Amino acid sequence: MTRSVKDFAILFMRLFVLVANHLAPLTLLGALTAYLHPSLFLIFKSSFLWLFAATMFALGVVLEPEELRDTLREPQRIGLGVLTQYTVMPLLGFMAALLLPLSPELAVGFVIVACAPGAMASNVIVYLAGGAVAYSVSLTTVATFLSPVLTPALVKLLGGVFLKIEFWPMMQTILLTVLAPLLGGMALRQALGNRALEARAVAPAIAAIAIVIICGYAVAANQASIASMGPLVMLAVVAVNGLGYLAGWWLARLYRFDYRHRLALAIEIGMQNAGLGVALALKHFSSESALPGALFAVWCILTAAGASSYWRRRFPAACR
Repeated sequence: MTRSVKDFAILFMRLFVLVANHLAPLTLLGALTAYLHPSLFLIFKSSFLWLFAATMFALGVVLEPEELRDTLREPQRIGLGVLTQYTVMPLLGFMAALLLPLSPELAVGFVIVACAPGAMASNVIVYLAGGAVAYSVSLTTVATFLSPVLTPALVKLLGGVFLKIEFWPMMQTILLTVLAPLLGGMALRQALGNRALEARAVAPAIAAIAIVIICGYAVAANQASIASMGPLVMLAVVAVNGLGYLAGWWLARLYRFDYRHRLALAIEIGMQNAGLGVALALKHFSSESALPGALFAVWCILTAAGASSYWRRRFPAACR
């Protein structure tokens, strides 16, 4: 390999790392651009499911086998975390949908994003905040593997109050866009062996770009309704996100978790895989149903990134 090619490769890898490390501002920038220039994102109407599948494939590539084995060493702690994930957030999303004067489509949108598993980005936020990273990854992994059954079941149970919802089509979508690419990414990592370092460096950036495009498309498709319903929907997003963090923290104290595990659980509960919520809403409902997920993706990443920076500065000793 010539020196110029090596230099280009190094520059290319640094660019991907830069993208992966700035998901929050990029998501916000994408949402603003989509609102101001929707045509730039509306072209992705037929490809959003493929884009989300790319995020799960990326998660499979970066997933450490050792971290999967960690789930077997703390089954009670993992079980409590997953139980909290699939009860607290669905109930918060359902209450927001029930109490606010929202259309049935927007109400179902809140239920969908609240019933999604934890987000891959939460693992990075937990690391930055000084929380228990292996525990965070284990929670995300287990919740994601359970999502083909639990997410459509909860959406049908809670979202059925507002609209008629079919279980099997939603389960099929999650199997094809979550489980299959996740397993595919894990298989690729296994096949690459020692050569997986380059793939692991690129995968988070691919996931970040895909999430920015998915959320941008949801905002672009809802440009007209954001002006009228946007403030109310945003208020609900802020409330659900904030209450999710608080519930995760206080329930972790009730479970007698140490500081680092309390922090990890709080972040896991407050952050949702909003990309999955948006993809499901767009596939099975309407663009309006995708709006809560798109706004949630932007907001939860911004709040989690800000909070992690605060906690790491405020309690540096506890974050080690």
